[in-house]
Amino acid sequence: MIFETLISQMPYLAHGLAVAIGLLVCLLSLGLVLGLILATLEVYGHWSLRLACVAFERVFRGIPAIVLLLLFYYGVTDYIEMGSFTAAVLALGLRSAAYQSQIFRGAFLSVPKGQMMAARAMGMNKLLAIRDIVLPQALRMSIGPWTNEFSSELKATSLAYVIGVVELTRQAKYIISNTQGNILIVFGVVALMYFVVNRAGNWALYRLENRLALPGFEHRGDA
Repeated sequence: MIFETLISQMPYLAHGLAVAIGLLVCLLSLGLVLGLILATLEVYGHWSLRLACVAFERVFRGIPAIVLLLLFYYGVTDYIEMGSFTAAVLALGLRSAAYQSQIFRGAFLSVPKGQMMAARAMGMNKLLAIRDIVLPQALRMSIGPWTNEFSSELKATSLAYVIGVVELTRQAKYIISNTQGNILIVFGVVALMYFVVNRAGNWALYRLENRLALPGFEHRGDA
C-alpha cells in the first residue's frame, strides 16, 4: 500500500528535489562570487578591507544556518519584501560565501609568491597579475576542498522547509501527513534521493578536479 502511495507521490518528491537543487545552485553561485571577492580582498586588499572581510566571515560562520533562515525570513522581510525562496538563497548563500572565502583564500596562498613578483616585474599591474596569473591556478586548486562545501550546502537546503520553501523534506512531510504514518519509509526514500545527488555531484567534481589538476601539485588522483 505504502509503495503504491510512494509511486503515486513520486512526481511531488521529484518536484521537491528540483526545488532543492535549484536552491543549491542559487546559493552556491552567490557564495562563489562573493566568496571570491572576499578572499581576494583578504589576501591582497588594504588592511581596512581585510578587517571588514574577516568580520563578515566570522559572523556568518558563527551563526547556525537555521537561525540565519529565520532571521532573514521573519526579520529582514519586515523592511524588504521577499519570498521564502529568496530569503533562503540570501541566508544560506551569504553563509556559504563565508565558508567559500576560506577555501579560495587557501588556494590563493598556495600559489607561489614568486609568480606574482615575476608578473609585476614584467610590467603587469596587481589587478592583472591576480586575474591572469594567480586566479586561474587558485580556482583549479580549490575544486577539491569545494566538494565539501557542495555536500554541506546540499544538506543545508533541507533546513529551508522551516520558512515554507516546498523542497524535498517538506514534500515528504506532506506525504506523511496524507498517509498518516510511514515515516521510516518516506524519509528513507528522501535520504536515498539526497545521497544519490550528493554522490553524483562529488563524482562530477572529482572528475573535474583530476582533469584540471596543475602539473607538479598533489591532487586526489595521486592518493
